[in-house]
Amino acid sequence: HAFHSALMEPMLAEFAAVLEGLTFQEPRIPLVSNLTGLVAEPGLMSTPDYWVRQVREAVRFADGVDALDQHGVTRFVEVGPEGVLSALAGQILPDAVCAPLLRKGRDEHETVLSALAALWTSGAEIDWSRVLPQGRRVRVPLPTYAFQRDRYWPDPAPNTTSTMPALDAADPVEAEFWDAVERGDLAELADTLDVGSQTLDTVVPALASWRVRRRREATIDRWRYRVDWTPLTGLPATGLLFGAWLIVVPRDSELTDWATAALRAAGADVTVVVDPGSDRDALTARLGEASRELGEVSGVLSLTAVVGAALPGSALPEGTAATVSLVQALGLAGIEAPLWVVTRGAVSTGDTDPLETPAQGPVWGIGRVAALESPGRWGGLVDIPEVVDTRAGDLMTVVLSEDTDEDQVAIRDTGLLARRLVRAPMDTARPAHAGWRPTGTVLVTGGLGALGAESARWLAQRGAPHLVLLGRRGGETPGADALADELAALGCRVTLATCDVADRESLAGVLAAVPEDLPLTAVLHAAGVGDAGALDAIDAAHLDAVLGAKIGGALHLHELTRDLCLEQFIVFSSGAAVWGGGGQGAYAAGNAFLDALVRHRRDRGLAGTSVAWGTWAGAGLAAAGDADGGLLRRGVTPMDPALGVQALAQAVDRAEDCLTVADVDWNVFGAAFTAVRPSPLLAELLPSETAETTGALGATWATGTAGTAGTELADEASALAARLAAAPVRQRPQILLDVVRAEAAMVLRYGDGRTVAAGQAFKDLGFDSLTAVELRNRLSRVTGLRLPSSLVFNHRTPNGVAAHLGEELGVAVDDRSTDAEEAAVRETLATIPIERLREAGLMKALLGLAGTADQTSRDESDPLDDVDDVDDVDGLDDLDDLDDLDADALIEIALNPERDDA
Repeated sequence: HAFHSALMEPMLAEFAAVLEGLTFQEPRIPLVSNLTGLVAEPGLMSTPDYWVRQVREAVRFADGVDALDQHGVTRFVEVGPEGVLSALAGQILPDAVCAPLLRKGRDEHETVLSALAALWTSGAEIDWSRVLPQGRRVRVPLPTYAFQRDRYWPDPAPNTTSTMPALDAADPVEAEFWDAVERGDLAELADTLDVGSQTLDTVVPALASWRVRRRREATIDRWRYRVDWTPLTGLPATGLLFGAWLIVVPRDSELTDWATAALRAAGADVTVVVDPGSDRDALTARLGEASRELGEVSGVLSLTAVVGAALPGSALPEGTAATVSLVQALGLAGIEAPLWVVTRGAVSTGDTDPLETPAQGPVWGIGRVAALESPGRWGGLVDIPEVVDTRAGDLMTVVLSEDTDEDQVAIRDTGLLARRLVRAPMDTARPAHAGWRPTGTVLVTGGLGALGAESARWLAQRGAPHLVLLGRRGGETPGADALADELAALGCRVTLATCDVADRESLAGVLAAVPEDLPLTAVLHAAGVGDAGALDAIDAAHLDAVLGAKIGGALHLHELTRDLCLEQFIVFSSGAAVWGGGGQGAYAAGNAFLDALVRHRRDRGLAGTSVAWGTWAGAGLAAAGDADGGLLRRGVTPMDPALGVQALAQAVDRAEDCLTVADVDWNVFGAAFTAVRPSPLLAELLPSETAETTGALGATWATGTAGTAGTELADEASALAARLAAAPVRQRPQILLDVVRAEAAMVLRYGDGRTVAAGQAFKDLGFDSLTAVELRNRLSRVTGLRLPSSLVFNHRTPNGVAAHLGEELGVAVDDRSTDAEEAAVRETLATIPIERLREAGLMKALLGLAGTADQTSRDESDPLDDVDDVDDVDGLDDLDDLDDLDADALIEIALNPERDDA
């Protein structure tokens, strides 16, 4: 305790003499110096003088904690005999997790486990297999929530979709054997095998290494998917179309006559609408005029996507902008007919089918999002060949007539092919190759972001001689210098370049500066911009901002390097481009272009690998805000970055073109994804019962056709209408509110709508773009209304959405139902457990207000013995005397029942 004080001065000279005989090494990981309170610069701790000063001068612990906070540290583990430093750090950073591994007077095992549990529940990765070995784990039931007798602990469903066998043996003896192997316990293994331990010295480490490697490979195999195209057989030669159809075409389209003839031959009454281009309002007016002349429109076919050019001064393809504008214009014009979008050469169905026009690829990303956001107004995507004839037109009408139930189709000489997402475990029969070893210079765009930094570490570990890391802020990016030092320690030369990859001139300057002795040999494109916004609400400026980094950057990289014979051209795509994502239209479009560009490059003999990622744990655009929590609720688990890098390495080493890597529970994800509209794309991944049930409901909702599922939906909406009509006027708002809360609870995977506070913002409840669309779809189904995808953002709370539904349904509402005092009372009472109201003696008063308490004769038994929530008391919907009720007084008493005047 005398350290760091004047009492140390008598020993400093002798202490310095001892230090002179020691050899100091540079730390391998960054260290914060208690002498300076900052991250130690190279060489600071490598002299005797530093340690003399350290033992005498003040400890700048608070400064050091602040320095760690500035570097993004949120968790502190104290390795020492007590928890003093954890307590101090907790005072400096109240929101940080501080976990001491030992505490004075407490059981050591309990303390360590408590620390690990605290870290794990805060999001840190813990290898529990090393803490709780196989065969020694005991599952314990978790308690219900206090007072409410409900369980909020998730019960994970078994993953029935995995094709990989579990590595854990069912035999407990075998499990213990492998546990001993992983722990390297030679004595236990020698006893088990009845051999000398010396014979196991070489074998056991090799077995342990194989076991760990096999676990990792099995995990990655479960994450791997690819897009496949399956032939559609047994279909009619041509489709039958009915009613009026609109064909929206760009000026001077060579496909207009072909498409018009095909639809008319199938029986459609066709009207052609010419897109004025870059003017949504004018397009809306033209569509509205055509709709009024025709009456009800049965379908819309768009040829506007078959335009490959970019808008002037933009990376945004004209066809992509036109498609978004058309989706919006149809909604504004009130046309609810399904929209089918045609592209030409935008997809490849196999090795013999080259992808000719990657500039049309973004339209497929837009379409997958539109299918989720506007299920009733979206038909699908149809890719046609370069040369079209009568047969191609007939095949298109088969798709438009919905004889196939498919919404992502390619027309080729061999017939119709439908897009499918399938599992893609590694081909172990394929000859193994030595891993790719980078040479020369590797350029990493977004190299100073989370995913770019992980990729840079992998490249450095693979022996890359020179890395050029691009970022909009270059060396000014927080953590850039530390990353450069880390990579340099691995033997890699690092250049931090300030460059917006969407700026072609700036990018060309970076490429020109690559040293001649280390020529550019590989590119890894990880730059991107986050996206949030429904298709109905985004404009060309938003599209251009999001697509600039993805489309513009990738296109510039492709054009500026295609003559360099690159060893690798790696792009980071997203699962949003593969299956779509509500509120991610621009993001999905940009990443769909990356997939198309890589396929286009491969068809021309150039290097190219695209990996469409799910989400990485603690990194990347998807981890921003509460996105991780929302993804988990939908069945998408963030992946361990170390395994993500290994999956990337496998894809590169095996020269794969387009791969999807995501940790998805299809039981959970599929139920939400297909709640209103079927998805043939996922047919081979979804459990059969999910595909059949939700598919039938979704198909009926999207097409409006009759049938059992359609009858069920109509009955559900009719039942709500009948219930509202029969209810007293004063009860109607509560009925609608109950519906909103119940559907919101289903989306959030809560057990009961009562857990959703009526006045709490959906944003605070954890809603994001996709869950907002899911709630909109569910409420549309229940009410029979066509609701906007921005519903929960326009009406921020369940109360707001319920009021909007009342307006749309034309439900008569008593003006007093919106009284602020009544709303305050109801919302407060809904948060108070029944037991607390009983203890406060408020129940009879509340029942009296509700008109349910008979003061002259009443059964002495409590009618609320089985009630868990005030919302269960129907009588409270009949409050007649609230005008004379002091809401503030009731709220104060309810919240403080111990008061003398309660």
